[in-house]
Amino acid sequence: MKFNKRTQTCGDLRENNIGESVVLNGWVDTRRDLGGVIFIDLRDRHGITQVVFEPSFNEDAHHNAKALRSEFVVSIEGKVRRRPAETDNPLIPTGRIDVMAEKLIILNEAQTPPFPISDDADVHEDIRLKYRYLDLRRPSVQKNFILRNTMYQVARNYFNANGFLEIETPILMKSTPEGARDFLVPSRLHKGKFYALPQSPQTYKQILMVSGFDRYFQIVKCFRDEDLRADRQFEFTQIDVEMSFVDTEDIYTIVEGLMKDFFREVLGRDLNTPLPRLSYEEAMELYGSDKPDLRFGLPMKKLNPIFEESEFRVFADAIKNKGVITGLLAKGCGDYTRNQLDVLTDFVKKLGAGGLIWMRVKEDGLDAPIAKFLTDQEKSNIFNELGAVPGDLVFILSGAKYKTLGIMGHLRLEMGKRLDLIKPDTDPALLWVTDFPLYEWDEETNRYYAMHHPFTSPRIEDIPLMDSNPGEVKARAYDLVMNGNEIAGGSIRIHNRELQEKMFNALGISHEEAEEKFGFLMNAFKYGAPPHGGIAFGFDRLAMLFAGKSSIRDVIAFPKTTAGISLMDDSPSQVEDNQLKELNIKVR
Repeated sequence: MKFNKRTQTCGDLRENNIGESVVLNGWVDTRRDLGGVIFIDLRDRHGITQVVFEPSFNEDAHHNAKALRSEFVVSIEGKVRRRPAETDNPLIPTGRIDVMAEKLIILNEAQTPPFPISDDADVHEDIRLKYRYLDLRRPSVQKNFILRNTMYQVARNYFNANGFLEIETPILMKSTPEGARDFLVPSRLHKGKFYALPQSPQTYKQILMVSGFDRYFQIVKCFRDEDLRADRQFEFTQIDVEMSFVDTEDIYTIVEGLMKDFFREVLGRDLNTPLPRLSYEEAMELYGSDKPDLRFGLPMKKLNPIFEESEFRVFADAIKNKGVITGLLAKGCGDYTRNQLDVLTDFVKKLGAGGLIWMRVKEDGLDAPIAKFLTDQEKSNIFNELGAVPGDLVFILSGAKYKTLGIMGHLRLEMGKRLDLIKPDTDPALLWVTDFPLYEWDEETNRYYAMHHPFTSPRIEDIPLMDSNPGEVKARAYDLVMNGNEIAGGSIRIHNRELQEKMFNALGISHEEAEEKFGFLMNAFKYGAPPHGGIAFGFDRLAMLFAGKSSIRDVIAFPKTTAGISLMDDSPSQVEDNQLKELNIKVR
């Protein structure tokens, strides 16, 4: 159908356009017939403009407008006028003008949508995802993707200005053990063999460093076949970064510069740098998490020194077994009822705690089920260490170190919510978490795994411990945390073949397996690999936080459900038998 192309968008017109003839294209947002005069709000992604169909102004246009319904796609020709003052709409930028329609072309009709294309419509997420093309018309949803686009441009401009090259890496690659489960792609030409979709471009970007491209970045799709949740999808986007001839301080400087640009260009605010840093041990002992939320206080306290000589068996066992006793002070919560305390006890039990020790601080001492097992000196030391005064509530957990600290960390977050400590205008809180353990022990398989990935360098001074005491080895690894979310993680890499073999050996990866999975990287190291390191940003999570959302599905155009299903196009789906036959695959 022939139509005139728009001269302006639906968000452009202002008082300085009064008297101009214009062409607008878009969707009918709403239609109102007020006794002979028809008004529509015409919408595109740029905004809304009111259009008036008045029979005395143009009878044909008014007659045609009687057929209009919500979501019809139309082209309007008309003249901009000043609205009557009493009809101004201060809620929209175009609210002081409207367009008197001279011509209307209906480009496409629309059925009544399954939900209103409105920001305040309460629609179940499954319906939104099934009709995602309609959900994406809503202004608040489009705003998320305008923000995401801004972040893309900020990142590209920043890295380009700092001498980085954007280089693409393959989507079809070799399956390598990197932690999560690979998505496999069968090869038609090579029967019985499979490509994998990359969990990250880790090995490729290290190869690029060996190749002499000393500053690389890429905004790249990655894939992990793991259970989904609000901040995780099968396919996700990373800002991938790698640099040669650097140490950790160089990484921090580059990353903090990018974050300053994001804050300025996206949020319109300044970010103070350098960012604070906590070691992994400090983060766990103070906040019970390696991604602590510092928008509020409530630090935990390690109480082991207080109970070194304790006769209370629970605490004595924790000390004897090299565990931890950790305390949390809830200011002003000393009036919590027994029912409230039982609810919190159930909360920590569901996380794996044996129970929760609570203490109400009173003017005349301590109200606690375990009070009789504590000496007066121990009680006094608890008050002093935690800064407790009458009217406060103290929680204590004890047990295996990191498990117990993690549970108390969850209780800290729960109390932060209950006490309403995070206000809507609370400044975003960023920090670096550093000095992670190189390995983590898995009780089920009775072996060590790389806490980050097998290419992470140990601290140079800890290399001798890799054979004798691997649990004490610290990594040259770092995570960037924002509002309790890990938004980026990286490390200085191993660039020496011998040290890489030592790492594989500690992880139980045989020489034969290492050659099969990573031989190409090990061979590259033979020919002069520079010291190098990098970082990868979880771009979806970063966009989610900047948009003020709680799920990355809100900032991904076509996300999947937590069951890994795309409701809009019904994937995954079955395929024809002849397609499977070509691939030499049979479904059981």
